[in-house]
Amino acid sequence: MTQQADAPCLCGRTAPGAPARRLSWRHCCGRWIDRAASVPDAESLMRSRYSAFVREDAAWLLATWHASTRPARLDFESGAQWLGLEVRRHRLIDADHAEVEFVARYRLAGRAVRLHERSRFAREAGQWFYVDGDQPGQKNQ
Repeated sequence: MTQQADAPCLCGRTAPGAPARRLSWRHCCGRWIDRAASVPDAESLMRSRYSAFVREDAAWLLATWHASTRPARLDFESGAQWLGLEVRRHRLIDADHAEVEFVARYRLAGRAVRLHERSRFAREAGQWFYVDGDQPGQKNQ
């Protein structure tokens, strides 16, 4: 999936002070995924990863996944229709660690799916990486 530079960004981020105006792909996730700039914080990385899931951009997802937890490959849900992202909280733990809690919604085979995750991020050599996450309210097995 290609994204037009001036089209609204897939992650839904709005302009500061103008909640009705969504940022363009060029001014939001596009600049990170197209590698025109370094990702400044964990929330921006998480948003770009959501956009990468929508675009099925495995290269970006794997490049931004911490080496300690990165899978060898990614498979995408065939036919998933991404509906939106809500960032609930972005918390800086220290200069090199952060958490982002979000809800991503998508439809799969006519069924609505809601992914609620608290993701952990680490910064190494100035670059942010997704480490792992848990789903609040779900028990680990």
